[in-house]
Amino acid sequence: MSATRTPVGLRLRPYAGEPDLAEIARIENAEAEADQLPERVTVDGLAAEYGHPSESFDPARDVTIAELDGQAVAYGLRNWVDTTDGLREYRVDGSVHPAWRRRGIGAAMLTENERLQRALAASHATPNAKVIGSWSGDTQAGDIALLQAAEFMPVRWFFEMTRPTLDDIPELPLPDGLEVRPITPALARRVWDADIEAFEDHWGGFDRSNASFQRWLDHPATDLSLWLAAFDGDEIAAAIINLIDRDENEALGILRGWLASVFTRRPWRRRGLARALIVRSLTLLRDRGMRIAALGVDADNPSGALGLYEDLGFAVSHRATAWRKAL
Repeated sequence: MSATRTPVGLRLRPYAGEPDLAEIARIENAEAEADQLPERVTVDGLAAEYGHPSESFDPARDVTIAELDGQAVAYGLRNWVDTTDGLREYRVDGSVHPAWRRRGIGAAMLTENERLQRALAASHATPNAKVIGSWSGDTQAGDIALLQAAEFMPVRWFFEMTRPTLDDIPELPLPDGLEVRPITPALARRVWDADIEAFEDHWGGFDRSNASFQRWLDHPATDLSLWLAAFDGDEIAAAIINLIDRDENEALGILRGWLASVFTRRPWRRRGLARALIVRSLTLLRDRGMRIAALGVDADNPSGALGLYEDLGFAVSHRATAWRKAL
């Protein structure tokens, strides 16, 4: 672990409910600013995430607050997922306020996160091999050093890609026989389920619970009028879940729309469907007043998504690493 000694008086306590959300947002946003991460969170967004406990993420069990002299200086976050490569991954995350870095708080929180995840894993019966997982952005030198010191190994790389302008958007037709229809609340769950199905042959894992779906719906940036789904008869062939996080945009001083999930189900792949929906999404975001668009992609995406996005004007703007270690 770290050679830095933990500050005297550091207290690690369980999540105390909604009163902690403002402190978590404050810490996470300060870290994002210090590490040049192009993201921000809000109390309302955290309330949507934390307000629907599930088997794999229950804030009362899976969130820890670190305090010094009664002041929140860091927090830890944990969840677990069964991954598409046959593992049960017990994930650990968290943030330390930049004013309190280099004092051993991050190492103490990581140690506590691992201790609690090992205890939880010991209570689970599963045929899957168990590992501990985490994430870091490439601008987060402290996180990377901490994970390396704790014997995590990098296992996968992800890119955030940005299209710096929404000018010069090509016009591309949908494949014959397909049409885009509005997504109503009654159809939202079908789109979400189709999304999970489409990514079953990609690296990662999914919380399929009703609580996880409800977190999507309740997030203040969710707007079903931005979702684009292509139907083949009654079947959802492909879709893009677009969103505009206006609070985040205001905090960052930008006008950015997200292609938060881009998917095509297997029977409809290799027909240009994703490309056609992407250009429609870019136009939709532009018409809503956005000036740039962003999305995330697995660097080793098996569907060739990286090349597709580059062809449509996106370029890598941020890199992140997935880490694992034996449990």
